Amino acid sequence: MPKANFATIDADPVSIATRVDAIDWKQATADLDAQGCAVLKGLLTLEECAAVAALYPDDKNFRSKVVMGRHGFGRGEYKYFAYPLPDLIAQLRPELYARLCAVANRWNETMGIDIRYPDSHKAFLKRCHDAGQTRPTPLLLQYGEGDYNCLHQDLYGEHVFPLQVAILLSQPGRDFEGGEFVLTEQRPRMQSRPEVVPLRQGDAVAFAVHHRPVQGTRGPYRVNLRHGVSRIRSGHRHTVGVIFHDAK
Repeated sequence: MPKANFATIDADPVSIATRVDAIDWKQATADLDAQGCAVLKGLLTLEECAAVAALYPDDKNFRSKVVMGRHGFGRGEYKYFAYPLPDLIAQLRPELYARLCAVANRWNETMGIDIRYPDSHKAFLKRCHDAGQTRPTPLLLQYGEGDYNCLHQDLYGEHVFPLQVAILLSQPGRDFEGGEFVLTEQRPRMQSRPEVVPLRQGDAVAFAVHHRPVQGTRGPYRVNLRHGVSRIRSGHRHTVGVIFHDAK
């Protein structure tokens, strides 16, 4: 795959905002409430997917690299972007946050959690940075044959936005086989519920970071969620993760 950088990609803020606005957010909100995740189809173009994935070899774009096998996280590796973020990620982050903020606040209210999130991502990042969470968390993940990502939660400090977004940059069936996005929901006094989310190249999944409310017969209760990626059977898979809180 040829090297690329975001200077060569159309990252017009108006275009990104229009694309995010075009998503069926009523359906996405309903899916988040019902399943803890929602597919956002066609969030990136195929050209954008290729260009983002092509950033991986160039370390100047990143602040750190994690080899999963060294930490028991699975197999594969990922890199955290450095500030300033690439234009496309920098523009997607606040646009997606603005759409998910109402869901986050409603979930916290339902679960009896006092924390509320400001309307703008800039204001939320200030809250993170004032608490010492200053390191950017958007990341680019790379998997090869036999790689996988163990079930986990991306919590990085005291201030956590309860939703995040992962965007598939590779095409299933062409670039790789296997490698499904998996979400599990741990319910009180019940066995865990798995959810496998089918994605195509350029599709994103919005999902709960830590927990979400579920309506039971005696009122709402809280369930705990973890996410991961099943084993890559062949080929290579790239994903970009858009996390809205920064890290300590």
